[in-house]
Amino acid sequence: MSGYRPERVAEQIHKEVALLMMHGIKDPRVAPVSITGVTVSKDLSIAKVFFTVLDEATERKDAERGLKSVAPYLRRQLGQVIRMRFIPELRFEYDKSIGYGRKIDDLLRQVQDDLKDDDTDDSADS
Repeated sequence: MSGYRPERVAEQIHKEVALLMMHGIKDPRVAPVSITGVTVSKDLSIAKVFFTVLDEATERKDAERGLKSVAPYLRRQLGQVIRMRFIPELRFEYDKSIGYGRKIDDLLRQVQDDLKDDDTDDSADS
């Protein structure tokens, strides 16, 4: 039963942090940030909050600095909303899975286009 609690806490933190990011934070560095997931350690002391931005090249570093500066505020706000004795420390990490998925999608499209080109070349030769 104890293995399920970190998942529930992670879901609650995800929901509340996403709401706070939309409505409670005025820092323009974190405006383009989307929260993609949260994992919480088994002892509930650390919460890794995964995020992504639309334009990784220009916005990622600013977003990381902005998130680091608003982390104490977010933790205080979570303490007021979530009923726990100790609120986990928030650590923000860039979610690489979005970019990885996009890269795989591009490769699959390229393979599909190559196969179409091969089919048209074969039919033209006949």
